[in-house]
Amino acid sequence: MADRWHVEVDRGLCIGSGMCVGGAPDEFRLDAARQSHPVTPDREPCEEVLTAAENCPVEAISITLAATGEPVFPPED
Repeated sequence: MADRWHVEVDRGLCIGSGMCVGGAPDEFRLDAARQSHPVTPDREPCEEVLTAAENCPVEAISITLAATGEPVFPPED
């Protein structure tokens, strides 16, 4: 069984481009302030969520392993 992920959007970085919603409409929503948030913050690994994080123009989406906090995206240098 794969490790669960914790998905967060840094609302201070999010510019509301909607790329995450466009690429993963079942995984992200924009609120009234056009700020993104994950539909399911603690979840099983999902390729669509990873792709959305990789395509965020301001890298506002982070993914960590829920149990350890180890980064999945962005990866540590």
